[in-house]
Amino acid sequence: MKSYRKELWFQVPTRRAFINITPEVEMALAESGVSEGLVLVNAMHITASVFINDDESGLHHDYEVWLEKLAPHEPVSGYRHNVGEDNADAHMKRQIMGREVVVAISDGRLDLGTWEQIFYGEFDGRRKKRVLVKIIGE
Repeated sequence: MKSYRKELWFQVPTRRAFINITPEVEMALAESGVSEGLVLVNAMHITASVFINDDESGLHHDYEVWLEKLAPHEPVSGYRHNVGEDNADAHMKRQIMGREVVVAISDGRLDLGTWEQIFYGEFDGRRKKRVLVKIIGE
């Protein structure tokens, strides 16, 4: 069995963003030489997320609105975590959107469903963060 590890780095200039990272994961898969197996894609920060969904701007807007209703950024004084910080909402948004995804690899390709893409979700940007891509298989 082969094992391959790669880190993807992001520095989002805004507080929140959704970035399609499917091409970067496909590149890592090609580099790995694995044709059958699994890929784990994991946000390595507690205020960021990795998830799978459609790459459609209306949906991304709806996520922004929905997440802000569930875990509003302001008032920052409404969160105990925000003593000296202002990112409690980002931790909660990450919890909602998820930490990682696992995708099957079949015939050397990501075995994604129709319209499925892999996204990095940033909820407390403006600093460098990483995503782990871990591939195992034959």
